[in-house]
Amino acid sequence: MDYALYCPEGLSNFPTNALPHLFHASYWESSDVIAFILRQIGGIEVTSLGAGDEPEQSFKPGQPREKWIRKRTSVKLKNVTANHRANDVIVMDGAPQILVARFMYGPLDMITLTGEKVDIHIMKDAPAGEWTHLATEVTDKTGRIQYRIPDEESLGYGLYPIKMVVRGDHTFVDFFLAVVPPKTECIVFSIDGSFTASMSVTGRDPKVRAGAVDVVRHWQELGYLIIYITGRPDMQHRRVVSWLSQHNFPHGLISFADGLSTDPLGHKATYLSNLINNHGVVIHCAYGSAKDISVYTQIGLKPKEIFIVGKASKKQQQQATVLTEGYAAHLSILMSHGGSRPAQGNARMVIPRGYFGLPGQPFSRRRSVSHEMMEKCFSHDPGISSPARTGFLKRKVYLSHV
Repeated sequence: MDYALYCPEGLSNFPTNALPHLFHASYWESSDVIAFILRQIGGIEVTSLGAGDEPEQSFKPGQPREKWIRKRTSVKLKNVTANHRANDVIVMDGAPQILVARFMYGPLDMITLTGEKVDIHIMKDAPAGEWTHLATEVTDKTGRIQYRIPDEESLGYGLYPIKMVVRGDHTFVDFFLAVVPPKTECIVFSIDGSFTASMSVTGRDPKVRAGAVDVVRHWQELGYLIIYITGRPDMQHRRVVSWLSQHNFPHGLISFADGLSTDPLGHKATYLSNLINNHGVVIHCAYGSAKDISVYTQIGLKPKEIFIVGKASKKQQQQATVLTEGYAAHLSILMSHGGSRPAQGNARMVIPRGYFGLPGQPFSRRRSVSHEMMEKCFSHDPGISSPARTGFLKRKVYLSHV
């Protein structure tokens, strides 16, 4: 299958804007080839949190729908779509564990869910654990919920799916709480301009820069915590996460700006500084476009720890490492002897590897079906095991987006 879908390396040297959509080159691995086939033929998503074979738990709201607390709510929410969102939470063990989400409806946040009940659930043993009801809160006038997990119930090291469900219509928002040990090493990726090779992330399926997926996965395989940051407003949360999931980006924790921000770079710097100063996170290196150099410099990264894709001025080239030959050449350097090292500390033992679409997100419900199909595909040959069981295969292939 790898040879049938192989694409020559020389194709990645063409300017991305000169490549037809059908032949746009991007690095993929063997497990992604199977995912691509299942997605195109059967419309099935392949997602995985770990290598275990335990079935994932589907979520069933424990509380039935109730009438809205406010009479006007049912009128306001007619014929509008929910656009709830929440940033993933990263906290050091022992620090307050505070969950924040916002509940909005309609395009451009036309309607705010005010004064209504929201049930908070958590999965403490992902991916096969059970959903536990934490509390029920009422949204404030801005549509927000802020809930602090009581100290006596605080969670230990791990990555926990969180689901907040609106009691009135059972719409929900999914995000993650990561409780990490001190000095957890992470790799930061700025989504804006560094992953896409064509139009904005909010456009219609913008192309991925060749090799971008594999660079992220390389660092994830070495045990680093992956953090995606963006200055985009959080109203675009679902669309951007869906795009990352569609292109099999490794799972990471995401931070969006709170609403429309006049200083998106300031948001990034504040967010990263908080992780470093208050939660003991160590940023090993960071990726982005030229505009992110000031952000990374502000938090104390050295030029050799800042990797930039795209155009950069002569001054900026002295402040960062510019990947003039793209992610593919950079990945070769990282994989060479001394090019990169495994993450240090205990974080790699508690943060699982996987793709987007983990428990608590819509894609995860399809995993059992895709897993069975993959088993059937490989069942004729006992000497071949499914990538779903063995994890990522190390052989690299190119795959064109169709």
